[in-house]
Amino acid sequence: MASSKAERGAFFQSLKKAYTWYTGGFIIFVAVLAVMEQMGLPRNWIGYLFLIATIGLYAGIGIMSRTSDASEYYVAGRRVPALFNGMATGADWMSAASFIGMAGTLYLTGFNGLAFILGWTGGYCLVALFLAPYLRKFGQFTIPDFLGERYGGNFARTIGIIAAIVCSFTYVVAQIYGVGLITTRLTGVSFELGIFLGLGGILVCSFLGGMKAVTWTQVAQYIILIVAYMIPVVWLSVKHTGIPIPQLVYGSVLQKVTEREKQLINDPKEKEVRQIFADRAKAANDKIKALPGSVDTERAKVQKSVDDLKAANAPLTQIQAAEKALQTFPKDAAAAKSAWTKDAAVGARAAPPLQHAAVFPGKDEAARDVSRRNFLALVFCLMVGTAALPHILMRYYTTPSVKEARESVFWSLFFIFLLYFTAPALAVLAKFDVYTILVGSEYAKLPAWVASWTKVDASLLSVVDINKDGIVQLAEIAIGGDIIVLATPEIGGLPYVVSGLVAAGGLAAALSTADGLLLTIANALSHDLYYKMLDPNASTARRVTISKVLLLVVALAAASVAAQKPADILFLVSAAFSLAAAGFFPALVLGIFWKRASSWGAVLGMSSGLGITFYYMAITQPWLRGIFGVTSPIAENIWWGIQPISAGVFGVPLGFAVMIVVSLITPAPDQKTQELIEHVRYPHLATDISTEAT
Repeated sequence: MASSKAERGAFFQSLKKAYTWYTGGFIIFVAVLAVMEQMGLPRNWIGYLFLIATIGLYAGIGIMSRTSDASEYYVAGRRVPALFNGMATGADWMSAASFIGMAGTLYLTGFNGLAFILGWTGGYCLVALFLAPYLRKFGQFTIPDFLGERYGGNFARTIGIIAAIVCSFTYVVAQIYGVGLITTRLTGVSFELGIFLGLGGILVCSFLGGMKAVTWTQVAQYIILIVAYMIPVVWLSVKHTGIPIPQLVYGSVLQKVTEREKQLINDPKEKEVRQIFADRAKAANDKIKALPGSVDTERAKVQKSVDDLKAANAPLTQIQAAEKALQTFPKDAAAAKSAWTKDAAVGARAAPPLQHAAVFPGKDEAARDVSRRNFLALVFCLMVGTAALPHILMRYYTTPSVKEARESVFWSLFFIFLLYFTAPALAVLAKFDVYTILVGSEYAKLPAWVASWTKVDASLLSVVDINKDGIVQLAEIAIGGDIIVLATPEIGGLPYVVSGLVAAGGLAAALSTADGLLLTIANALSHDLYYKMLDPNASTARRVTISKVLLLVVALAAASVAAQKPADILFLVSAAFSLAAAGFFPALVLGIFWKRASSWGAVLGMSSGLGITFYYMAITQPWLRGIFGVTSPIAENIWWGIQPISAGVFGVPLGFAVMIVVSLITPAPDQKTQELIEHVRYPHLATDISTEAT
């Protein structure tokens, strides 16, 4: 035992030394690029250098950590110290949604966006109290492993595999989408190519060394992403308040934003633009109501416009524009409905700007009640989903002991707190710059970042002079939350090297989470399905090889889906949390704390919870509705006003209820299972990993 502790102490010191040198080297690398930018280094070269250097670093760690040993591949040899496991978990957790999407959501929704911070942070309290130490005491490789042993047989394990794949695949698609977005911004390549370039960075981390490589890569990635996140927001804080502690002083900037919002709500030009959008939405809705006859009527109007312009010898550019409009006019009623529905969506921009500090905003008490309900439902789903995500819970299998599993939850919370406590400040500071610098500026003098981001994806940023006055109004700006963090350095006027740094940080966040998710899916298929259910005699080398092959296949499948841009990053991630909450949380918690929980109870509870959650998403989320052919209006399908991302609020209670009822009417678990529960329930009695049987 003493020698083991000595070895772990020496290992810890060597890790501290290595990552201290790494951090210093990374800072020097950024400083050198900053100097080279001032000397004339082109921006695209800065992007390429960041991309090559960071992915090259991750690839190097992956190559050095390559292994075919099952314990190293699946759980990093169970020797990751609590501090470093906390950093790795922080990186695993700080996905593209946290790094890119969260501050953007706070920018767009104000107070309501705090649900993400409350839910995601609170979830780690549930992890520490209910799951992490007990799963570590269990001491196997995966979450389906626990379900299979606790509930006996392969039924519960199979449902666990399905749930792990569904929620992890949904989550990883969002990460790869973020990778494509960032790679495109760094290098200027097309979005689709950017996805597959980034995919190479994902695979070099996880393919060769599994959890061992992923863990040490994630520690490096956390350092990059937290430095990248903090620099722009500290700069904006100094710029607007003179104080480099944005978390403590952004309240004064929020007051200025609130005052500016009041001005914009009553500004005549803003009202003019909002009325134009309202008129366009009304016209589109009127045409939709008049279908199918309106197709021929509107086509005739466009044809007449072309004929009139030709008859009047109008400028060639006007005639060509009118002819293009005629050529692209919808061919039939179905195409027309699709196109005009998009036109009608601009009606949302007719509303006054949402007040950032408004608590549960809404036009009346009923609307405010729905807002409040969705806020609480989302907090619940994110908290419970956090405590049930397989790729996060797997991290606590990697610590040397149960004690360090508990400690690593604390360190995870600390490292996550650093970013989450900063996100609200970043959103407010960036909004203040947009409201005071971009709004009111001349279209002829738009900042360069507007054109840059419009080129990446017009759906992420669009600034169009709707009322033709040459001045930018707030209502003329359509900005997606996914670019707020990435564009903040340019919005704040920082050197481009900081933009490259932030993009590298976002890439690190997306890659680190994608690595963990892909490994979760591949392990569920290779370890739980293949080894535990199909071929228990498979050699270690064969199991690891199959896991690597499956990881590659799943990665390519996820990249193909992400290339279709199915939904925004935050929706996909939130959906994954609802699915994980409904699929895993009841079975895990009752499996640990209630001896009477039976196999059939777990199987039916997990199935019903996961099923109702997915069903609700399928009938309320537009993208899924199209796949499943749902034609009824969304409003008819929404239950109590709950948004689809919070569907887990229905699945979790149903899962608990079904599991309890079925367990009470089916035979109790056998004596062996009762003893397993006793063993898991008292983690403080666990021996050190050096003497504990694995």
